[in-house]
Amino acid sequence: MTIILYITLVLLLGYGILIGYYRSAWVRIPYWDDALWKERNPSTNITVVVPARNEEKNIEACIESVLRQSYPGDLLEIIVVNDHSTDATAERVQHFNNPRVRLLNLEDHIACSTLQAPKKKAIELAVGQSRGELIVTTDADCRAPASWIAALESCYVQNHAAFIAAPVRIVERGGLLSVFQSLDFITLQGITGAAVYKKIFAMCNGANLAYQKTAFREVDGFRGIDAIASGDDMLLMYKISKKFPGKTFFAKTRAAIVNTEPAADWKQFMQQRIRWSSKADKYQDKNIFWTLLFVYVLNCLLLLILLGSFWNSMWFLYFVLLVLLKTLFEFSFVKCVADFFEQGRLMKYFLFLQPLHILYIVTAGFLGKFAGYRWKDRPSGSQS
Repeated sequence: MTIILYITLVLLLGYGILIGYYRSAWVRIPYWDDALWKERNPSTNITVVVPARNEEKNIEACIESVLRQSYPGDLLEIIVVNDHSTDATAERVQHFNNPRVRLLNLEDHIACSTLQAPKKKAIELAVGQSRGELIVTTDADCRAPASWIAALESCYVQNHAAFIAAPVRIVERGGLLSVFQSLDFITLQGITGAAVYKKIFAMCNGANLAYQKTAFREVDGFRGIDAIASGDDMLLMYKISKKFPGKTFFAKTRAAIVNTEPAADWKQFMQQRIRWSSKADKYQDKNIFWTLLFVYVLNCLLLLILLGSFWNSMWFLYFVLLVLLKTLFEFSFVKCVADFFEQGRLMKYFLFLQPLHILYIVTAGFLGKFAGYRWKDRPSGSQS
């Protein structure tokens, strides 16, 4: 077991260097100040695309938040694509009776039995019928501030961007699961911003993206990745960033933060994370694959040391010391990202959630590779 301890320590030191690199990159991302977009007179036609499946509880609030945008209404349209919902999602959208809100039913264009990646098909359908120059995507359970579209459009115009990754915040509702999700997501968002800024790998979240419609078409949309159930965000980002080098940006501004709800329970949370993990070996960008593998192996070794403490009590002391070192490496980075999202108060739980986070990383990574999942009432590998 001694060799395991030494390997873990070496990997952990390497991890500390990686986290330090992320922190350095995060603090160097230019903050997109309000003055850069508040005084502008925008002229870009924008289409907000919202794929929705069984979202009757959320879709109205999502649409209302987009309709409240400070952006000129004649330049903004909303396309909601109903993905074979079995609830009243479509009816909720139709209730708006607003010319800026359009409903497309995926089943009117693509048979359910032929679907492999329904969310990608929903987005492709919406883009094909959109009038916007800039496509903005979000999820049906998200809420956007009134400044959202104006901030993204300013970033798009002033940077001549082809693709924009923008910040997403999980709304902390209290309780262990909510706090755990929020801190985990804060970390992912910090890595996203750092990776995009340094252009080391393609990372983003489909709840808050913007890309030029012509760029989407020039890379043939999701062609080549359309058999993969997820990946409507990062896999597309990689295609566009390769076709348009230097034209991918992270919109670091609170004005563009989209809020999303935490998973309702641990089962839903794990299903979501297993779904995310399932595409790890599908990334064409191998930098992110090797980074994920490195982090996964480190967490596996930490968990192995904890398990070793059942046979040798000294190993529990080693585990505690290694976790403290890991926390020391991560704390400053996660804290500055949490402050950006105005969730710095959550850092008081950071150390205590480390063992749970290690277990979660190992479990989700393993199940993402070797087990299935259900999402939106669909099993992985199913076309229904």
